[in-house]
Amino acid sequence: MKYKNQQRDIDPQKISAERLNGRFALLGVIALIGAYISKGQIIPGIV
Repeated sequence: MKYKNQQRDIDPQKISAERLNGRFALLGVIALIGAYISKGQIIPGIV
């Protein structure tokens, strides 16, 4: 492993985009749990 201590330069815009994507994914999971608790359906309108 010669490149063990090599540092990567990651674009700050990509970091913020991935952080925002993660937050929206968690918001979707919370909405899914809320729909399941309130209506008993995972996909509202089906079954």
